[in-house]
Amino acid sequence: MGLEGNNTEATTSAGHEDDESVEKLSRQVSESSLYGTEEEEFEANLQLGPKVSLKEELEKDKDDESLRRWKEQLLGSVDVDSVEETDEPDVKILSITICSAGRPDLVLPIPEAGDPKGLWFTLKEGSKYNLKITFKVSNNLVSGLRYTNTVWKTGIKVDSTKEMLGTFSPQAGPYVHTLPEDNTPSGILARGSYSAKSKFYDDDNKRYLEINYTFSIQKEWPAT
Repeated sequence: MGLEGNNTEATTSAGHEDDESVEKLSRQVSESSLYGTEEEEFEANLQLGPKVSLKEELEKDKDDESLRRWKEQLLGSVDVDSVEETDEPDVKILSITICSAGRPDLVLPIPEAGDPKGLWFTLKEGSKYNLKITFKVSNNLVSGLRYTNTVWKTGIKVDSTKEMLGTFSPQAGPYVHTLPEDNTPSGILARGSYSAKSKFYDDDNKRYLEINYTFSIQKEWPAT
């Protein structure tokens, strides 16, 4: 009798614990579902890219506190009153900087008139470097800003790079984005002149810059 009673109590206790666990799990699932629904609502309501002007975007759902805070967080410190009444973002690439340890940074301003003339820069073979992109965003959010670079040597494609820079809100000052470290090839076959094409565009395939240039890889860095 005593053992049966203990088993009954244990079963009852375990049943309560199971019920509590199920209830707790149910609450967690419900909360997770709620958060997922809110995120989906955010995505559905916030139109990133060239759809509506920034002022119109902020006016939408202004009574929804969660959406309002989320939009403000995304926009940062942008002065909405200073942006133009346009639904198209504008991105201006100001410069590309080559950074290599032990060397002064090489700043390459983007020519106003188009592609750089002649040899744009020279790299040392077998060297590690980063590209630092400086750009300015105005008028509206730019969604999914991307950078691609394709390189040819004697007419044969030898390298292709594609990097996602991200989504950026308009602001008075420039953004600076550093790409992952890369390295130049080495050896006698790697030396010589190259042609390349760089592009910057967004999720809507709006192109902000396409630049064609030439560069070289040599045994040593050029004299500074």
